[in-house]
Amino acid sequence: MHDKLLRQLTTSQRKAIFHVEGPLLVLAGPGSGKTRVITYRVAALIDSRIQPYNICAITFTNKAAEEMRQRVVALGTPAGPHISTFHSLCVTILRQYADRAAINPNFSIYDESDQLRCIKQAVKDCELDTTNFPPARMLEAISTLKNNLEDVDSFKAGADGFFAKTLAKIYARYQHILAEHNALDFDDLLVKAAFLLRDCSDVCSELGNRFKFLLIDEYQDTNHAQYRIAKTLVSQHNNICATGDPDQSIYRWRGADIRNILAFENDWPDAIVVKLEENFRSTTNILEMADNLIAANQKRKQKTLIPTKSRGRDVVVTVVEDEF
Repeated sequence: MHDKLLRQLTTSQRKAIFHVEGPLLVLAGPGSGKTRVITYRVAALIDSRIQPYNICAITFTNKAAEEMRQRVVALGTPAGPHISTFHSLCVTILRQYADRAAINPNFSIYDESDQLRCIKQAVKDCELDTTNFPPARMLEAISTLKNNLEDVDSFKAGADGFFAKTLAKIYARYQHILAEHNALDFDDLLVKAAFLLRDCSDVCSELGNRFKFLLIDEYQDTNHAQYRIAKTLVSQHNNICATGDPDQSIYRWRGADIRNILAFENDWPDAIVVKLEENFRSTTNILEMADNLIAANQKRKQKTLIPTKSRGRDVVVTVVEDEF
């Protein structure tokens, strides 16, 4: 990596970038150069003679993945690292090992509109009133079950009460309709990949030998299924680098489990923890206000945002009647 680029890094960024083997947790405050650390780390691993093919970097949106790819290429890094979302990684795995996952390799991936059409049909087939069992709500409930790796059989076995038993019927019918169309929904991608890695040790071993270094961005936003996939993939070598910030966890409503990042050091007791606390984005006044506010949160990992800009204007609190 060029010396000019290295001189732009802080001490903490350097520590995170040049760590090679073993678990690493990077607690990255807002505006602390997190994306730079991840992309430079990919380049640094390759400079240390790690094969690009053995590196897998995961983020949460296609846009973020494409930005990461462009930044890695801009550093002069050879092609080869796998950079994608969790879902894209799972598609790759499932198509390659479709026979072991007991699915057709040419499966379709249903988007939200496709899913809604299928769940409406499932509710209708179960002879239920969509007023009492709104399809969108049923789909949300099924998504939550899948994110927690509860398949139809396991949920049905523990279903207690009228609603749970009815949901189990809808869930079973919904999955049957998907199978009839040779389709998986987005949650299925995670579930089937997680079960494949759990149940097929040879597949897990092959993928572990390929992806010897796993980097995960926005680790605070992982759900249980994504957590299990990550943990299983690195079970042979423990070369996991998780980057995130519990203070920025805002996706609980879609399954994100903050406990994944809070428990990182319990999962990997020999983990190195690096805090990126220098903020290059906001003024001192904004950072002080943010620090004072988040300090009341009990479920967090302690860090203090260090400003690199002037105090700036006073922070103003504005109260409005609605979002418009």
